[in-house]
Amino acid sequence: MAAYESDSSDGEFEETNVLLGYASKDADDDTISRLGGQPEWLDPEAPPSAAYARCKVCKEMMVLILQLNGELPERFPEHERRIYVFACRRASCRRKEGSIRALRGVRVWKEVEPKKKDSQEERDQKVEEKPKNDGPGLGESLFGAKGLGGAAGANPFASNANPFSPSTNSSSNPFSSGTPSNPFSSQPTKPAAVSETQITSLPKTFAESLNIKPSPATPPPAAEPWPATIPDSYPTLYLADADYETLDPTPAKVPQNTRLEDADAPEPSVLDREAFESTMDATFQKFADRLAQNPDQVIRYEFSGTPLLYSKTDKAGVAITKGAVPRCSTCGARRVFEVQLTPNAIFELEGDDLSLDGMEWGTIIVFVCEQDCSPRGTELTKTGYIEEWAGVQWEELSKGK
Repeated sequence: MAAYESDSSDGEFEETNVLLGYASKDADDDTISRLGGQPEWLDPEAPPSAAYARCKVCKEMMVLILQLNGELPERFPEHERRIYVFACRRASCRRKEGSIRALRGVRVWKEVEPKKKDSQEERDQKVEEKPKNDGPGLGESLFGAKGLGGAAGANPFASNANPFSPSTNSSSNPFSSGTPSNPFSSQPTKPAAVSETQITSLPKTFAESLNIKPSPATPPPAAEPWPATIPDSYPTLYLADADYETLDPTPAKVPQNTRLEDADAPEPSVLDREAFESTMDATFQKFADRLAQNPDQVIRYEFSGTPLLYSKTDKAGVAITKGAVPRCSTCGARRVFEVQLTPNAIFELEGDDLSLDGMEWGTIIVFVCEQDCSPRGTELTKTGYIEEWAGVQWEELSKGK
């Protein structure tokens, strides 16, 4: 994840390519992207099987913790897409594989030829060019957010700076309503009817293009109707505000001998202590420091970017750092990072209800198909759902809450 200096005149902040989402009880113009509540499907008449939201441990229904309108018109034109993350609320299922699951919904309205890749010379030229803020970027296309040098002003945290409110350039703001290119619109507009000549087979998959044998397709779960409501759901909080992540370029340095450990734990050996300090603590300290600069964030978004790891030594951390995230089980393409939930999402969802025995994850990292493929056999204009990879980094017991 490349960071670059903002164009603000004071030079006090550094801006990254990560978009941060913040929770609010007020929906503003967007009602799709949210924490908690009940899932809202691309086509209410054609929901996925309820089996996708069953805990793989206890087999009971899980609750929705994130629904994200993830349309990316520049990358996936004519694709309507959403991301859903479900979690089991049973304490006995925590820290177990399958107690948190991610689902991607996609509807392709018409076939679009893939964009021609830039030559190496063109890519090198783009790297040398400094990013400019004189036009709409990914933030405006996805979240409606502006950088520090944008017209909204130099303070992205101003209370009146709401990137989700309607603007004159509404087509580039996916969080406003009423335009077909708005991935966060609460009422997506259908494009013109697709002729029969347009309904052809989709382009070759990433795996086919590279002559890679895709992994066997995971059979879809048995059809199971959704209940009228998912019981014990969390209250609904909307992602009604977003900004590019801004960082203090010179954060306070943590002493090198600082160490987090359980006071009741046995004294580790010298080798164990050195390994602990150089891996887990360094990664966690970076995670904590980064979140502390924007403590109200509940999600971090950067399609095909780099997630912020809670640990490099757990199962999810190892898979990500070693490039071992499983490929798409449908088309064989690699999976890339799209979004992750932060610990503040737990606080927002659980609130001040002390009767809840809270969630215990440090972060949930969602990787999705790089090609945004549809389930095999899905016709154009029809919806399909594919389970994606949810890397759960559980809270380290030695760190505590």
